Amino acid sequence: MSATGSTIPLHHSYIVVFKKSASDEVINDQAEKVNLNGGTVERKFSSTLLRGFSAEIPNTYLMTLQQSLTQDDSQIDYIEPDSTVTTQMT
Repeated sequence: MSATGSTIPLHHSYIVVFKKSASDEVINDQAEKVNLNGGTVERKFSSTLLRGFSAEIPNTYLMTLQQSLTQDDSQIDYIEPDSTVTTQMT
């Protein structure tokens, strides 16, 4: 028996991960900006392994977030598409 899996991308849903040095205030401010720009923050993560949030982000604001990654003082570590992961035993 073996397991196979696949991922199904979620439309306009992304995970925004912050650097470990980012304060809670920085993360909360960025989440609020997502909401103010037409997005919806779905879940916040604040563990030692993952600090950030998942959100539906409109393309126009996503481009702004992605551009901020190139700034030297960016507190965002990376942004990746959110997806549903499935497994199946064969």
